[in-house]
This record gives sequence, C-alpha cells and structure tokens, in this order.
Amino acid sequence: MQHRPPSLLGAAGVQAADAAIVLAASVLAGVDAVAGKSYQAGSGIALTVIGLATTAALAWVAVGLVRVRRWSRTPALLTQLFIGIVGIYLVQGHRYSWGVPSLVLAAAGFAALLVPASLRALAGEPPSPGQLPR
Repeated sequence: MQHRPPSLLGAAGVQAADAAIVLAASVLAGVDAVAGKSYQAGSGIALTVIGLATTAALAWVAVGLVRVRRWSRTPALLTQLFIGIVGIYLVQGHRYSWGVPSLVLAAAGFAALLVPASLRALAGEPPSPGQLPR
C-alpha cells in the first residue's frame, strides 16, 4: 500500500471544496437561466453545463489525490492557482462572500500540496528511513 500523508487528504478535501463551490455557482447560473435572468438563455445554459463538467473534473482530481495518483498533482496545483486568481478578481469586485473563501481555499490547497510529505507521496518516492508508513 502506498503511503498517504494527512496533508494529501487535506489537499483532497480542499479540491472537493473547490468542486462544491463550482457546483454551487453552476446551480445558481442554471436557476438564473431558467428564471430568465441570464443575458441570453443559451449562454446561461452553456455556462451551467460547463460548470457541471468542471465540477466532475475537479471531483475526479480529488479522488486521484486520495488514491495518491501522480497524475493528480499538476491539475490540483493548477486548480488552486485558478481559484486564487478568481478569488482576487472577486475581492477586487467587492464580492467578498465568494472571493475570501476562494483565496483561503487556494492558500490551503497550495500549502497541503507543497509540503514535503505530499510532494514525496505524489512523486512516488519511498518515505525516508526515519519515517514509518501510516
């Protein structure tokens, strides 16, 4: 069995929270599209579908982190970068209720993914001699 540090589970939790935020935004976009509050109905529907597909992709990366799959490291880091950038734009636009949690999640995700234990686990390196697998 491959070693899975607690920090990697934290990173997976952050990734899952990112997926939940995108899902919530997609549902809100879908509700607005159905209620006729979108600029155009077609764009509201398209935005909803894209958001739901993105939610599925983010959730898949979270599963990859839990399973300690090497391929999950890069998409998880890019997700945190993107969430951080979007969070900055939201805060600049005075959307603090969405922007601040996004920035906090992005920082937590980066930290959890970049601690040495997570880097070792995702690189496929064995634990150091003084470290026992859990």
